[in-house]
Amino acid sequence: MEFEEYVSARGQDLVRLGFTVSGDYQRAEDLAQTALMQAFRSWRKVRGADDPHHYVRRILVNEYLAMTRRRSFTEAPTADVEPHRTVPDPATDIVNSDDLWHALQELSGRERVVLVLRYYQDLDDHTIADLLGIKPSSVRSTASRALATLRRTRQSHRVDERLS
Repeated sequence: MEFEEYVSARGQDLVRLGFTVSGDYQRAEDLAQTALMQAFRSWRKVRGADDPHHYVRRILVNEYLAMTRRRSFTEAPTADVEPHRTVPDPATDIVNSDDLWHALQELSGRERVVLVLRYYQDLDDHTIADLLGIKPSSVRSTASRALATLRRTRQSHRVDERLS
């Protein structure tokens, strides 16, 4: 498979993965573009891998986790900025309307990535562990902690609803 064919076939999948882990469409496009740029630099190696998409997905996930560790990740502009006009992915509306999506934003980057890869991308623990460079048991424990956090968040929202 040539690089152009790969981008045509899997480019939107990468943007969608970037959006589900980052929650921001522009950041998702940046993540996908960065992953594709890095894959292009070593396309022979990527193409020779058992699963090229797995290889590029790992690049994207690693780039997202590196991004969350940067100080600039938490910075936000102070002035109102006109939103960038793009044609949104239809899945965006579904994800934005989902209450679970808002709760995912409260998780750490690694917890969010594990849950997104497990439940949105439907990957098994061994594949997730390979993508993140950790052990499958670490995937399970991270998922367990993340789910516990989501349960606590859900309970606190229920309490808030009863009070209002």
